[in-house]
Amino acid sequence: MDRGVIGVVGTKLKCFRGVDQQKSFNADSSFTRILVRALKEKNSFYYPFDSLQTISRIYAPDSSFRIFTWQVVRDDNLNRRHGAIQMHTADGSLKLYPLLDKTFEIRNLNDTITNPQAWVGAIYYRIIEKEFSGKRFYTLLGYDEHNFRSTKKRIEVLSFNAAGRPVFGGPFFSFEEDTSHRPMQARFEIEFKKDANARMQFDDDLDMILYEHLIPENNEVEKKYTYIPDGDYEGFKWKDGRWVHIEKVFHFKLKDGEAPVGVPVTEDKLNIYPPSTTPAKTGKRK
Repeated sequence: MDRGVIGVVGTKLKCFRGVDQQKSFNADSSFTRILVRALKEKNSFYYPFDSLQTISRIYAPDSSFRIFTWQVVRDDNLNRRHGAIQMHTADGSLKLYPLLDKTFEIRNLNDTITNPQAWVGAIYYRIIEKEFSGKRFYTLLGYDEHNFRSTKKRIEVLSFNAAGRPVFGGPFFSFEEDTSHRPMQARFEIEFKKDANARMQFDDDLDMILYEHLIPENNEVEKKYTYIPDGDYEGFKWKDGRWVHIEKVFHFKLKDGEAPVGVPVTEDKLNIYPPSTTPAKTGKRK
């Protein structure tokens, strides 16, 4: 890789936010073109792009790919995500799948299997690798700013079909162990009050996805923007190729500061370095 060339290009990459809608669109288009140009440099997969402070860039645990995701704010009621999956290639050439956010065009997010051209947009902060019947599955944890009243956090499984193309979703979320029956879902999400900051994270010690149980502030069940955590935790455990829902992870309520997961994810917490690379290829770790 020509580190001199890509280093110069990398220093020019920034996340722009325009003062109005048209300027935001123009700035985002400019950023996307520069990013793609940089990624075309040979062996760019190993370049960390650590100057991109507002762009999520995380590697799969097996370093087979990485995902870039970022957000463009259109107005108080509409945020759009943009992203791309960069595959690792043996010869260092670029293999890229742009992600087109079609969240608002998909009628039932929880039942729909999608592809890069019809992506349910999210800013990803964790990739969990699992295996079943000799095939690898990559579970993505992400957040969606949604609108000025509520935020969403989402779990979905990324896999690759026989042609090597990405597939988002599938029959992966089971509620078979719940006290009341619920059908299988293709993905799972929670929605909560904007400042409630509900946690959703993978606990390595428990080998589970944990998320905070939510209740409406004023018993108005239909108003998701009023939901807040109540101290309980639910979760998902990987069993036989699917995530099985656990209604109550702990049999006592946790007080503030006792949560088994970390503080809300921020950019400096993102794991942006591929596990199989060395500092000589990626640069110094933070």
